[in-house]
Amino acid sequence: MKTAIQHTGDGVAYEDGITTLADGREMAWRWWGEPEGTPLLRIQGTPASRLYRNPDSSVQQALGVRYLMIDRPGYGGSTRKPGRGIADVADDLAAVVRAHGVERIPAMGTSGGGPHVLALAARHPDLVAAATVVVGGTPLEPDEVNQLVGVNAQGYAAAEKGWQELFDLLVQIRERLLGAEGMAGVLKDAPETDRKLMADPAWQRIERENLAETLKQGAEGWTDESFAMHGDWDFDPSVIATSVAWWHGDDDKNAPLSAARRVVAQLPKVDFRIWHDEGHFASLVHDREIVSELLSRA
Repeated sequence: MKTAIQHTGDGVAYEDGITTLADGREMAWRWWGEPEGTPLLRIQGTPASRLYRNPDSSVQQALGVRYLMIDRPGYGGSTRKPGRGIADVADDLAAVVRAHGVERIPAMGTSGGGPHVLALAARHPDLVAAATVVVGGTPLEPDEVNQLVGVNAQGYAAAEKGWQELFDLLVQIRERLLGAEGMAGVLKDAPETDRKLMADPAWQRIERENLAETLKQGAEGWTDESFAMHGDWDFDPSVIATSVAWWHGDDDKNAPLSAARRVVAQLPKVDFRIWHDEGHFASLVHDREIVSELLSRA
């Protein structure tokens, strides 16, 4: 059910709604931007909800785009799907996009959204006009775990022991994220460039609202997703026919560059762009460039 167009306190237009899938599960979504904007599917990171956005709304307004953002299972207003993979959730995202009458759309995925946009392109080539991955998460080799920020290294070690061990850890981290620490506190050992971006009060306000919505059901959906992305993916990136741009920082301590290179090597049509001396949150700074490049291929 759709709602009327509403506006945030800083004037950004949005429209919320729910799509019911064939199996009865619900997927919550939000269109960000004016109705006449160019549609673009924007798949947020892990954990994040449809509420996440760049605090600088002038970037989106200048580009004239309208973002469709969808809560993945177990986040925000979307029904949890225990045992979920990446590919089946990409199918869910495709169903929501098509429910809006959209037959073809450019799509981008950031961090944990990266594998999902690749799965979407692999399984629904007729839907994805062009794809972009930004600081995409990938399967890791054991020696790459030492490059991670502490909380992500802990998550990797827990996932190696199984879903329950990972869940127990994420329950604790969820409390920290929703408490006084917030994301900036949990990632206090992140590179300086990331810490500087997370210190922005506007970003902190949006991130707190986003996390409160994302994790309101608990840590189960977050665990399901993290566990699905921990091992080998359940789709083949080498079959992706559409063009892909992949943007990554060489100082990323959430998603190591070396791991990204392994996936990039499997993609038939890819433009790999590396930011030097920048970390995981560099996409906030480069948002205009990233989206403009994607639209040029759509």
